Amino acid sequence: METFEFILEIVATVFYAISGVRLAAVKKFDWFGAYAIGFITAIGGGTMRDVFLGVNPFWMLNPWYGVATVGGLLVVIVFKKYLVKIEGTFYIFDAFGLALFVDVGIYKTLMMGYPMWVAIIMGTITGAMGGVLRDIFINEVPLVFRKEIYATVCIAGGVLYWLCGLLGGSSVVQQMACAVLVIAVRFFAVKHNWSMPGIKIQKPEKDEYDET
Repeated sequence: METFEFILEIVATVFYAISGVRLAAVKKFDWFGAYAIGFITAIGGGTMRDVFLGVNPFWMLNPWYGVATVGGLLVVIVFKKYLVKIEGTFYIFDAFGLALFVDVGIYKTLMMGYPMWVAIIMGTITGAMGGVLRDIFINEVPLVFRKEIYATVCIAGGVLYWLCGLLGGSSVVQQMACAVLVIAVRFFAVKHNWSMPGIKIQKPEKDEYDET
């Protein structure tokens, strides 16, 4: 299972790095700037998870994670013509990276002996926070804070992971079910413009902080 988890995390790192570099390319970043965005996207959520769990950040323990982020940069450089011009490629790589990182975050947290509710939170952080940092660094409102279905689908995937375990499913089955749900919902959400309801507050005629 450790080998399987390592492969999942490497693949997730590549996908998230591609999503970050691809978005940076649209913003006309140079190679170094694009790589920095891809690197932050790929390691941000997992780093935050590991800090919360009190362990060394995962990417500091194995050089292959750094290699994977370089691979993401090279993919965008080589296939930039297609990745940038073809509509929806960002969401494809983002969805797969999101799903796989949710899986990895949940699994690692459970292996450290934490209860399932903590694992779901850590899985959501692992999946979503890299995208948050990516969007902040390129001066965009993070997807997770817009009306898009993003963090909520991570939570839903975590709940399905838990339910599969209760029904006797193996760890691989749990992770496959979680990943498929996250990817499917993200695809349909983007295609059909599904979104969470926003909070609408009518602007007062007088500034509420104005005491005069």
